[in-house]
Amino acid sequence: MAAAGDEHAAAEVLRGISRYLNCLNEDNKATRKRALESIKKQTVNNGLSGGVLQEVFSSLLKPLLKCLSDPTEKCRETAIAIITEFIRCVPKPEEALPYLMPCLAQRLGDKEILEPSEELRLSAVEMLTLTVELCGKHLAPYLNDTINILQRTIVDPFPDVKKESCKCTVSFARAVPEHFHMQAESLVKPLMQTMSHQHSRVRVSVIEATGAVIQHGSGKNMDDVLSHIAQRLFDDSPQVRKAVTAVVGDWLLNMRDRYSYFQKLIPLLLSSISDEIPEIRLLAADLWKQVGLQWEKENEDDIKDKMDFLLSPLPHYPPGVERPGLGCRELVVRNLGRLVAAIAHDVTDWLVPTRVRTSQLLSVLLLHAEDHATQHLQPLLAVLYRACTDTERDVVNNCLASAKLIGTFVPPPVFLKLLLEHVTAPSSPSNPWTPLMVLAAVLGGSTKALLKPHLQQVADTLARPEVCQEYQQVMYLEQLLACVDALLHRCESDCGSVSLQLLQVLVTIQSLSTDPQLSAKVLESVQFLSKVQGLDPIELYRQHMGQLLDWLSASVNSWSSYSPQRLQLHIVLMQSGPVIGEFLSQLMPLLHNCLQPNRDTEMRMSVFTMLAKLLLNAKNTLDSQGRFGDESERFLSDVLLPNLVWHAGRTAAAVRTSALSCLLALLHGGAITAGQVGALSQLFTTSCYCWHICCTFRVAIFLFRGSFDPNTKFVISFCVLLVDVHKPIVANISYTVVICSCYLDIVSLIDNLSAHQICVKVFNLWAQPLAANN
Repeated sequence: MAAAGDEHAAAEVLRGISRYLNCLNEDNKATRKRALESIKKQTVNNGLSGGVLQEVFSSLLKPLLKCLSDPTEKCRETAIAIITEFIRCVPKPEEALPYLMPCLAQRLGDKEILEPSEELRLSAVEMLTLTVELCGKHLAPYLNDTINILQRTIVDPFPDVKKESCKCTVSFARAVPEHFHMQAESLVKPLMQTMSHQHSRVRVSVIEATGAVIQHGSGKNMDDVLSHIAQRLFDDSPQVRKAVTAVVGDWLLNMRDRYSYFQKLIPLLLSSISDEIPEIRLLAADLWKQVGLQWEKENEDDIKDKMDFLLSPLPHYPPGVERPGLGCRELVVRNLGRLVAAIAHDVTDWLVPTRVRTSQLLSVLLLHAEDHATQHLQPLLAVLYRACTDTERDVVNNCLASAKLIGTFVPPPVFLKLLLEHVTAPSSPSNPWTPLMVLAAVLGGSTKALLKPHLQQVADTLARPEVCQEYQQVMYLEQLLACVDALLHRCESDCGSVSLQLLQVLVTIQSLSTDPQLSAKVLESVQFLSKVQGLDPIELYRQHMGQLLDWLSASVNSWSSYSPQRLQLHIVLMQSGPVIGEFLSQLMPLLHNCLQPNRDTEMRMSVFTMLAKLLLNAKNTLDSQGRFGDESERFLSDVLLPNLVWHAGRTAAAVRTSALSCLLALLHGGAITAGQVGALSQLFTTSCYCWHICCTFRVAIFLFRGSFDPNTKFVISFCVLLVDVHKPIVANISYTVVICSCYLDIVSLIDNLSAHQICVKVFNLWAQPLAANN
């Protein structure tokens, strides 16, 4: 009865609008427009039941579809609106598909889209989306038509059409999954072309549509899609990155052939765990947890033995970090080899965001791999070495965090075997400091108990000449210091057993450094090395001074101006303070060796300059024990005087000047007294030294001006010296000038008549043969 009533009511409606149907063929566009509006008013806007509308729609469909080609835009718009409302209201919209789909395919699916209006194309695609949602599986016979339409509309110039087309694609893939896979490949190319659209909402829609196409497709195009999807992880829009995370997580959970693509999909999802937006990080973590739990259930028989370890926490696990589930860890471990290879490629990418994300991913992978990273340690270290040379600081910091995880999970015997070899013989001559940088981070991730048995091995390696003395770049020295600091902060008091080696390294760093900030850091490290042993820096040097001097003496015969040992000696002597006065018996032979006249000129000048500084403060350095006077005669005769012999040339003059400055410092610093100077006058009777000694005495006279006593043996001895040596030198006018100057200097300081008379007599004795020769 209801059906008959619907047919009767529908007949009445059709009779009422028959006149308007005829008007649709009129040439006047206003007439056609009014006719369509009247039809709309008396049908879909008239509150008719679904059954009645179904009957009316069956009769009106063809005329309305014909109106889609009307030259007037308003008529086409009204026709689309009427058809859309009919599809939404009728109980069986699928009955319209045999006519509706070919018409839409003609209007929207050809190479040249016939509909010129953007808004009407959007309305038509919205009508198609509604049809897909309502008709579902009934669209299977129209697979080709629908795919053709979507191929064109996805790349439509109008952004809203693109978004609606992507929405329609998702609905269509879910509506006919049994058939969709046969044509899904055709949509990949237009989707990839649109994925980089300037509107972020379009990109989001394309990513969601891509997810549906791949999940319900054959899977053949996964490789074509992944590169584009991966690029969207660096998108500036958080919504786009969130869409990528959701799509990849859905693939890992629901795609039929997901096991074949784990090694490609896992990095994409884990990359989102490090996203800067908390919402995305939480979404990624939740999806990854679901993936792990699902994998556990699907492979429960394979991991029964490992299930017990899930509840037992690892010792020394990074604080504040939640341990991933067993399924998540197993997924990473089983794919780690291929993932490391991919990271090795991407960590050198020319784009900074790619390198940053890759370095972040490496940390996440190592956190999951735990001790299984051991079997991949060699390629992992190679990745870290390359990443540490990156100009982007974030990349370096992320990789150092990864290195620290290696120290946490990999046993020291394993990582030290490789790392110490690389430290001793770096593979990159241009960046020799990278193994040291990684070693410092790895040591920082290990523990005191695990490192203690290997302290000697590490310290001996760092103290080797080819490690601590080979390179002078500031970066290299900074990383060498970082390794020492890592040992000190990790092992603390245990470092007492390798205190000498660490001090040798610190001395070397400071001797080679040209950076004041680095030198300051080294001093802090020396203080910390002292502190962990309950000492102060002076006591630390006292503890090791004998060994340090033996260490330096071992190579003294080969020293030159380029030898780092010369600089090491400078640091040891300048920083040890009064301690050096306790070890004169070891120091003086070393100085005697390196200051011989036949040794390197620049090296001698440098050592003399250093000695001058020490002698000026002798009571707190060389003469701290009051013993330097015992060595003074030998020091003057074997060290200073041989360097005062006159030789031609500016370089020789510079050496003599530095030796004289050292002698001046000796007199001024109080290491020897004026009485000792008189006692040493016999050393000056050799004519080849006289001129230089006279020069030095002139300086000494000036220095002692304030406390000069004319009755001291200093004056008498000096005058006697002039008398004793006058005969061999009177023929040399340059000596004459100097000696005369010395005499005048003395006379100007003497108030006592008797002493003055002595000097006059001495001068007369000296001047007579000089006048006779002239």
